[in-house]
Amino acid sequence: MRSSLRILHLEDNVNDAEFVRAMLEAEGFQLEVKRVETREEYETALEREEFDLIISDFSLPSYDGNAALAFAQQKCPNVSFLFVSGTLGEDTAIESLKSGATDYVLKHRPERLVHAVRRALQEAEEIVKRRQAEAALRESEQRFQLIARATNDVVWDWDTTTDALWFSDAIRFFGYDPAAIEPTLDFRHSRIHPDDRHRFTATLQATLDTKRESWASEYRFRRADGSYAYVYDRGYVLRTASGQATRVVGAMMDITERKRAEEQIREQAALLDKAQDAIWVNDIDQNILYWNHSAERLYGWTAQEALGKNANELIFHGDLTKPSEAFKSLIREGEWKGELKQVTKTGQSIMVESRWTLLRDQDNKPKSILVINTDVTEKKKIEAQFLRAQRLECIGTLASGIAHDLNNILAPILMSVPMLRWGLSPDEMEKTLTAIEQSAHRGAEVVKQVLTFGRGVAGERILVQPGHLIKEIVKITEQTFPKTITIASQTGADLWPLLGDATQLHQVLLNLAVNARDAMPQGGALSIVADNIQLDAQHSASNPGAKVGPYLLIKVADTGEGIPSEILEKIFDPFFTTKEPGKGTGLGLSTVLGIIKSHGGFLNVYSTVGRGSTFEIYLPAHVASKPMADEAVPSNLPRGKGELILVVDDEARIREVTQRTLKGYGYEVMTVADGTEALNLYASQRQKVKLVLTDMMMPVMDGIALVRALKRIDPAVKVVASSGIASVKGLKNKKAELQELGVKIFLNKPFSADKLLRAVQAALNEN
Repeated sequence: MRSSLRILHLEDNVNDAEFVRAMLEAEGFQLEVKRVETREEYETALEREEFDLIISDFSLPSYDGNAALAFAQQKCPNVSFLFVSGTLGEDTAIESLKSGATDYVLKHRPERLVHAVRRALQEAEEIVKRRQAEAALRESEQRFQLIARATNDVVWDWDTTTDALWFSDAIRFFGYDPAAIEPTLDFRHSRIHPDDRHRFTATLQATLDTKRESWASEYRFRRADGSYAYVYDRGYVLRTASGQATRVVGAMMDITERKRAEEQIREQAALLDKAQDAIWVNDIDQNILYWNHSAERLYGWTAQEALGKNANELIFHGDLTKPSEAFKSLIREGEWKGELKQVTKTGQSIMVESRWTLLRDQDNKPKSILVINTDVTEKKKIEAQFLRAQRLECIGTLASGIAHDLNNILAPILMSVPMLRWGLSPDEMEKTLTAIEQSAHRGAEVVKQVLTFGRGVAGERILVQPGHLIKEIVKITEQTFPKTITIASQTGADLWPLLGDATQLHQVLLNLAVNARDAMPQGGALSIVADNIQLDAQHSASNPGAKVGPYLLIKVADTGEGIPSEILEKIFDPFFTTKEPGKGTGLGLSTVLGIIKSHGGFLNVYSTVGRGSTFEIYLPAHVASKPMADEAVPSNLPRGKGELILVVDDEARIREVTQRTLKGYGYEVMTVADGTEALNLYASQRQKVKLVLTDMMMPVMDGIALVRALKRIDPAVKVVASSGIASVKGLKNKKAELQELGVKIFLNKPFSADKLLRAVQAALNEN
């Protein structure tokens, strides 16, 4: 109990006030007493200060004790109030106690004063503690209610002594009205799935019986509509000092979506295990995190053996250059695909077609790698056999030329041998031996070229110098083609290298050269030209699979018969040929296209009947410089002045890149996907549209029909047409139609940003 007290003493008699002070100090209390005499002083003191005890006389000249008590009850109900008076009757004293006074002491019986003060202080402390406990309980209950309302979990409170069960408002998520449900455990028990009910009851009862503090269970809970939700239920047991459970408070969480997700993951894992491809997941350090059944079948390692192992150490032996380059490309691009040589558990070498996908975490940092591998070992063997057969077919077509060349080589040897027998002067002997030696060397070189090409098989992708390949092709064609065909080549000294298979690339060029020879039975010119080229966004958008960046462009052109437009689209189909039976398999150009695509490149064909054909081969170059940015076009190109251009093309990427290019050079752009949409837009915006840039081949309404319709609306409309020549039947006739309609400018796809901007400017400047 406190011994230091602040007392407010309402007393008009100074002697009585000093007497009270003296008695309390004599009992050891340390006092700070503020004596007031009037109502104003008393009320002001309670308004401004805090006291431990109020002592008041009952009768004052200008104030009475009941009024003082009432004011104290209003302002500081926790402070004990003690009457010390000489005029307080018994009835009045009892009434004062009922009104809230702690005690009363008569002045003629001062011996009760100390006891009354001690009792008042003790009672005040108990009141404070009780009210603090009540406030804490109210705060706790409010917090509990707020938490119950704030969470999506169904909070519940079960009184085990009365079986009363309270649910929070979140029970509405299951379709139930909290005010309308039975507040008993049986309500929940009856809605548990019959197959789960016994387990729920058993685990709950075991928790109560074994005096554990917590309990948890998963089960199916019936919603109000009759469907079932998966729930995770957990509770905490409140017990008496003797261990008797009195309450269980817990929360019920709906985990239906999580269960569905888990089931979906299990189904997906099962599907991955059924997939024929070997599928696994590595962390960013190449440690294996997942390994499916097909990976077990392909490599021989079980999932238990593979998990945690480093993939590079497990399936790659020796040189790690290729997987290291693949990893760098993956980090840079987000995905990689290519062919890899790997080994199985038994040491068997296999070839796989591999696809890597980089997976990132929520902060977009690299997290893991999804690897999908297809075993192509047998496929590669068959391809090698097929390519060899194709090469032998090419050699067969060159046989007459080879025989002619070998005859020319053997002739001087055969003629020189008899001369040696006759006996020659030293000078003649030297000349004869030199001729024989040169002929032998030339013959050995021809045989070496034929054997190299005939026996060549698909090899590792290595850095290839394209200039060397072209020189070899020129040499063998010069030796084997008829002399009526002139052969020329043009290659720069600084050609970028290629990452590829030299034998396959050799075959591409020889196939095209042989086709060119067959297209010039009366003779002509064959040219092979190579140059470096940077593909911009406009080029890449026109060719599926092409990317912005450095490429090597090889053009194989002839002055032969040309390819009719009606068969131009079919020339790459397997087994399609225009040659006589026995003169070709129809696999040459199909093989060419397959090899080019496998090297990440693409091919364009331009041909005019009677004037010859040009095959343009684009192959990704292997250079250290970074790819060209989308907007990397010459800065000196003509700029627009805000003219509105209507771009019509059914390819979304071409529309997007064309729009970005034109906008970057000062034009306003509208884009549509087909002719009908373009016609409607032009009809409403004809005063603003200064030029229409349209593709020729589109669904709904093609380019020719669109131009005709536009000319009917506005004969002065300016149009630039574009198309990929190899994909348009009868393009020559279509160009003639366009010229008749007044369209003078035509862009062949793929076209660069340079060509696009100059074509637009030229069309706008037409009179």
